[in-house]
Amino acid sequence: MQRDGGSHNRRTVTDSGPTIRLRPLREDEYEAFVAASKAGYAQGIEEQAGFSAEYARHRAEEDFFTVLPAGLETPGHAIFVVEAEGEPVGRLWIAEREMGARQVLYIYDIEIDPAFRGRGLGRAAMLLAEEQARARGISRIALNVFGGNDAARELYRSLGYLESSVQMAKDLD
Repeated sequence: MQRDGGSHNRRTVTDSGPTIRLRPLREDEYEAFVAASKAGYAQGIEEQAGFSAEYARHRAEEDFFTVLPAGLETPGHAIFVVEAEGEPVGRLWIAEREMGARQVLYIYDIEIDPAFRGRGLGRAAMLLAEEQARARGISRIALNVFGGNDAARELYRSLGYLESSVQMAKDLD
């Protein structure tokens, strides 16, 4: 994990939301992060992309190992715990990537725990991701969101994100 000493320890208050901060994920939290991240990704592949549960689990395992081969020490990646008032409420996984000959901050995973949703924490975490990008001298953020995740898509749109591609499919019986 990138430990740059940047803005991730600074508390941030959004204009209309809660006070939150990002703190680097600890080694003792990594296994639970991996399990939750893979499970969420596999669920999206199954429910939103229409693949079997077995394929979704296999794909999540394969993709996770490919993207994060050295765990917390994978160069260019940073995994954070989102904390509100000192309590863990979610996670944020970002990485510096080149896309289309341009350096971007890619959001691999952002998740607010279900018990804490609806309080503006996802929006606040996305604003902290923007701070991370600026601290790294990166002027673009990219992410992927499954088509059926309407709440996330609406959040991203409200923050100024534009859809850059849309994949569609139809199952024929």
